[in-house]
Amino acid sequence: MKTNEKNVVQSNKVGKLILEYALWTVIALILGIGYMYLLSYLIAGPTPEETNFLSFIYSKMLFFGVFFVGGIIGAILAILFIFFDLFYLKKKCNLSKYMFLKRGISMLLILVVLAFLHYILEKTLDWI
Repeated sequence: MKTNEKNVVQSNKVGKLILEYALWTVIALILGIGYMYLLSYLIAGPTPEETNFLSFIYSKMLFFGVFFVGGIIGAILAILFIFFDLFYLKKKCNLSKYMFLKRGISMLLILVVLAFLHYILEKTLDWI
């Protein structure tokens, strides 16, 4: 192969890798926001009906809180997942038939660990 062909092949691999991790990042953000929505639903109950100005403000604050904190948790989940995938899964399970399933399960397990840490820091130690 010529050097130009090597560069094209290598740039295609890098582009594919960036797109792949961008999709996993979007999934992590959705999982983080979903986790916070579920947590807020369990703690505060369903969003009240907007009948007056105060209930409108409350529902908007709840909405922005869920997206803000859920986005942060999703970003942390994405960073941890990418590091775990690059340094462990790619090396140990590179030729595995069920790589997508292993990645999905590992992302969910990292989310469970993050949820547990969030609960410990929020409720037990009151650090957040």
